[in-house]
Amino acid sequence: MDPAAYLERLDCAAPEQADAPALRRLHLAHLQRVPFENLDIHLKQPIRLELPHLYDKIVRRQRGGFCYELNGLFAWLLAELGYEVDLLSARVYGPQGPGPEFDHLTLRVRADGDWLADVGFGDSFLEPLPLEPGLEVVQRGTSYRLSQAGNQWTLHRQPPGDEWTPQYLFTLRPYQLEDFAPVCHFHQTDPASPFTRKRVCTRATPEGRLTLSEDRLISTAGPTRREHPVASEEERTTLLREHFGVVL
Repeated sequence: MDPAAYLERLDCAAPEQADAPALRRLHLAHLQRVPFENLDIHLKQPIRLELPHLYDKIVRRQRGGFCYELNGLFAWLLAELGYEVDLLSARVYGPQGPGPEFDHLTLRVRADGDWLADVGFGDSFLEPLPLEPGLEVVQRGTSYRLSQAGNQWTLHRQPPGDEWTPQYLFTLRPYQLEDFAPVCHFHQTDPASPFTRKRVCTRATPEGRLTLSEDRLISTAGPTRREHPVASEEERTTLLREHFGVVL
C-alpha cells in the first residue's frame, strides 16, 4: 500500500507536516474525490474490513465505499502521514433514537488539538470539527456543533432555516477496524439495514453535492436543487462513470 498513490487519488500533494490545515485539505479532497456508495452490497460483493482489500478497492480500482471502508482507510493514510488517529464507534440517530454500537465509524484526529473527522457519513461536514462542546461551526450555510454529557458526545446539524437535529452519538474510546466487522456484515445483508434498501452514490462538489439514488441524479448548488430521471441501467452505468469515476 502506497500513501503517494492514495494522495494522487485525492489529487493532493503530500503535506509538509501533520497539522490542522493539511488535515482540512485532505478531508475536503476526500469528500470531493471519493464517493460514498453502497453499490457492492447490491452486487452481492462482500465488504471485507481489511486494509489491503480497502486500499485495492478505493485507490487502485477508484471506487468509493461506506463509513467502515472510507474512514477505515482514511485513518490509515492519516497515520502514515504522521497524525495520531483513533477509530471511534458511533450510534446513528433514527426515529427511535440512537442505533446500536458500531453503527458508524468516525475518527478522532490529533493535530494542533483534537478533531472529529468523518469522510464516510455522506452529506455532512466538509472539514473536520474541533472536538469542543458547544462550539458552532458553519460550513456552506449549515451549522454543526458537538455536545458532551459525561463521556458521551453528540454531533448536531442545523441546515439553513431548519431545527437542530442530532446526527450520531459517540465516545472517545478507541477501537480496531475488526471490531466493526459484525455490524458491517449486518448492514450488508439484513433487510432492516438502510444500505440494503436502495443503491446510492454521492460526493461533495465545489458548489454543493451530486447524488445518484436509484433512478434519479440529484445535483445541489446552494439552495438550488435539480433532479434528472434515469431512464435505464445503461444510462445509470454511464452516469456512474462520468460523474463519480465508478466502473463496476
